Amino acid sequence: MYNNFHHAHLFAADINASLKFYQEMFGGRIVADIEMAGARNVFLQIGRGRLHFYEQLPRDEGKGAVHHLGIETDNLPELVAHMKSKGVKFRKEIADFGFWKYVMAPAPDNVILELFQPVRDKFPSSLPADFF
Repeated sequence: MYNNFHHAHLFAADINASLKFYQEMFGGRIVADIEMAGARNVFLQIGRGRLHFYEQLPRDEGKGAVHHLGIETDNLPELVAHMKSKGVKFRKEIADFGFWKYVMAPAPDNVILELFQPVRDKFPSSLPADFF
């Protein structure tokens, strides 16, 4: 049996603003823009993962049952600087745990993003080799 996590589904109050944010900040690429269930549905690919945007007001602002979306980068300081140049406000600086650097960032509709950079040569031996 094959199983694969395909996407996280997000309601979007302003789907075009959400798409623009994820495209500008992370190089997202629209892979499908279709009508389903009476609304516009857009799949945006970021690296190997996808976000599925549904053009409908969020049922609850912010995290609801989802705490955050994790986005991996290979240059966290550069990504943070890029986002700051686009007006994103961060509450804290990058946290550095040696093997894991991260910072939380706001996204449209009060979604929380964890931007992280793993440092693989410093990973604890307790983590499996295929962690990523």
